[in-house]
Amino acid sequence: MADFVRRLERLRRRQRVERVIPGRINPLEVLSRSEIRQRYRFHPKSIVFLLGMIFNALESPTFRSSPLPPMISLLVTLQFFASGAHYLVIGDIHGVSKSSVSRAVRRTTAAICSLRDRYIKFPRNDAARAIHKEFYNIARFPKVIGVIDGTQIKIKGPKENETDFVNRKGYHSINVQMVCDARFRITNMVAKWPGSVHDSRIFRESELCRKFENGEINGLLLGDSGHPCRPYLMTPYLNTQTAAQERYNIALTKTRVLIEQTFGVLKRRFPCLSYGLRTETTSAPQVTVACVVLHNFGMDRGDILERTVDEPFEPLEAEVDINQAGVRCRDVFAATHFA
Repeated sequence: MADFVRRLERLRRRQRVERVIPGRINPLEVLSRSEIRQRYRFHPKSIVFLLGMIFNALESPTFRSSPLPPMISLLVTLQFFASGAHYLVIGDIHGVSKSSVSRAVRRTTAAICSLRDRYIKFPRNDAARAIHKEFYNIARFPKVIGVIDGTQIKIKGPKENETDFVNRKGYHSINVQMVCDARFRITNMVAKWPGSVHDSRIFRESELCRKFENGEINGLLLGDSGHPCRPYLMTPYLNTQTAAQERYNIALTKTRVLIEQTFGVLKRRFPCLSYGLRTETTSAPQVTVACVVLHNFGMDRGDILERTVDEPFEPLEAEVDINQAGVRCRDVFAATHFA
């Protein structure tokens, strides 16, 4: 009997197991326009346009192992961004395996990130002057070219240097610096620092700071008190001494709130940035960059979500990295423009 069982087992191992490829569904062919937008955050025409830009990066050179078509790869990635769901759930919806979803998300995210220089650009020349006017119309704060802040993107705890990624609120994250214009468009970002790193250090070591220091950019940034006060980076007074300083603070707050609203719009469109990224820590910056590229892509296409968001209340922090030249420039600026 034992010999028979062993022979039977050998026969089973010799038999070829046919690989079963589940039916793959193209949602663009079966869902309505509104359903597609709800699930993938873009209208069908925008999805097709986006696919045209990254098609070559997604197309497989061979048909071995039944690779995912580029459209399905893009759709499973967009749904991951739009939901933050487990790969297994997304795979079941589209009729693909969990491992296929993982590969598709990784590959498509990289392809979207390759569009970064096209969609995330700091304004110059005529574009910069137009932005100065748009910001001025909000609260009469002159010469503003952007508002800056950092946002925490929740991630799963890494295996290495785990404590570096614990932010001041007690969860694992990366701290992403962003700058936006007066229309919620993100014009600059840095997505590489652990959650424990302070906003002031991220800015101080950024390429954007270097350009301002070298006089390559004409205009002012507005930041909160967690940023260093500089001649080109205006921050609020913690204790106002004059009526001009009070008016300065009011104008700065009304203008700077745009970056908080931008974070709200971005994270509402791509909830994976709020719920927590189910990717490796090294992949989290790429996913964040891809979502920002898609945010700006949607604005260029006129394919945007409702922009109305609540204005968050944030108490002032203690000033950091105090620079006397910056403080003097702020005093002169407030006395000159808000007297």
